[in-house]
Amino acid sequence: MSFYSPYRWCVALNCKNSTLKTPEKLFINVPTDVSMRNVWLELAGRDPVKYSKKSHLYLCEDHFDLEQDMENYMQYKIMGSVKKIRMKPGIIPSKFNNIPIVSPGQEAESSSTSVQPGSSTSHVVEVEEDENISHKADKEVQVQIMPVMEYKAVQVHLSAHYRSKATQINLKVRHSTTSPIKLSTSVATSPLIKMSTIDVPSTSGITRPAKRKLSTLFEDQSDSEISFTPSVSGSTSQDFSPIKVTTSDSSLPEEIQRDKKTNLENTILKIKKKPRLYIGIPKELYFLLNIIQTQTNISEANILLCLTKIRLNSSFSQISDGFGLSLSQASKLFSTNIIPISKVMLPFIRSFTTESIKLNLPIAFRHRYNKVSCIIDCLEIEIQKPTNAVHQALTWSEYKKANTIKYLVACTPDGLISFISAGYGGRVTDVHLFEHSKFLDTLPSNTCVLADRGFKHIETYLSKKNITLLRPPSVGSGSKLSKAEVRQTKEIASLRIHVERVIRRIREFAFLKPHSVVNINLVHLLDECITTACALINIQDSLIK
Repeated sequence: MSFYSPYRWCVALNCKNSTLKTPEKLFINVPTDVSMRNVWLELAGRDPVKYSKKSHLYLCEDHFDLEQDMENYMQYKIMGSVKKIRMKPGIIPSKFNNIPIVSPGQEAESSSTSVQPGSSTSHVVEVEEDENISHKADKEVQVQIMPVMEYKAVQVHLSAHYRSKATQINLKVRHSTTSPIKLSTSVATSPLIKMSTIDVPSTSGITRPAKRKLSTLFEDQSDSEISFTPSVSGSTSQDFSPIKVTTSDSSLPEEIQRDKKTNLENTILKIKKKPRLYIGIPKELYFLLNIIQTQTNISEANILLCLTKIRLNSSFSQISDGFGLSLSQASKLFSTNIIPISKVMLPFIRSFTTESIKLNLPIAFRHRYNKVSCIIDCLEIEIQKPTNAVHQALTWSEYKKANTIKYLVACTPDGLISFISAGYGGRVTDVHLFEHSKFLDTLPSNTCVLADRGFKHIETYLSKKNITLLRPPSVGSGSKLSKAEVRQTKEIASLRIHVERVIRRIREFAFLKPHSVVNINLVHLLDECITTACALINIQDSLIK
């Protein structure tokens, strides 16, 4: 975290350092004391008169010996940063190159002297000027030039960066005295593609390649590389680096489309090999996709996309890569197609007659619980915290300690899902959910319903249709269960385990896991997703072996 102002710049003459160009450098505040402030500004080549005493000025670390001048230098080196830079008392900047010392009253007109590169022989140039240079102007200025040592042998011709729109080539310009000699490559032994060259008369003496169409040089190649080496004898002060020439990008979209098609084919092939793993459908019932496709006019790929999202809960970024789509396309296809798919799958969730239930009654129910028609329980799925305060309160679950959507699920004794309610906020009670879910309308009369202790107050509603509620006995505070009640509790718990196994199969769909944290933008599709999942569970292998 930075403790300094957003932008600071060095006040020293000819110093270009700032927090934008050199953010890693330290910037020391010029003292507010008038005498010390004037000394610092004069050393920096600035006229103190031109700056307000209240203005914040800075010098960068290049003008100090931080190890000797900075009081908390060790803390800075160890920690990497300090909250406040503390300089030792009386410290003045000492590192200035070619900066004239200006007396108060006028700022220096000339800031530095430069040594122009001349002959190529190596020698040391020492620049010394008289101590006092006077210019007759409005006021007299005293300028002292500091000696500068420069080695002319390593001087390099610098030129401004220029990019030609015609050639789109970056030329590396080097000085002839420091440029390494490059050996030419023999065409007879070179593995590169042969290319004819034409010597063009030029003052620079550079051999340039002939202008020929790429289609005649390279056949059946989309990306080509052409390289050439300039002759050593005619070279002066420039040499060219290898030039990369690429053909038109017209084939790029075709290649992208080809890759997307390949990804889609691989994804579909992978799902067909293991449909139970990727979409929750047994391999022998894969033809169900054709029925869905016929009923909804949705393509097979889009159906697989929706089922994969429910089964694996992969992000839309991963799904879009697998199905050769963009992120927005994958999201829109899921939101659009899951609703008609759930309508086609809804008939797989149905209530059964008393006779059909008794024909498939497990052995554990046949002696004392042969009138049980269904087992009920509730499940909750965590969602993202809504932004609306009312929705936050309605979806808050004290049991899960999170914002959830709650469902009532019922299954037959042999493990088939016979009812799944619409989603309610996690705050709703089990009794309220049972009352408003219209589940009572699906129950046949003169039967029994197996439930948990949480459904204690639904007997009033069941008695209207002459339905018996079987649940573990309630335990009052300070009282104990009798032996008969303990035995009954164990029996009911062993039979209720089937609805827990059904809920476990629902949780195999990652989108419906307890802590999947469904995106708030997909909550309105949660009913369709759980309906589709329950229908797929009913066509899987039997729950009770």
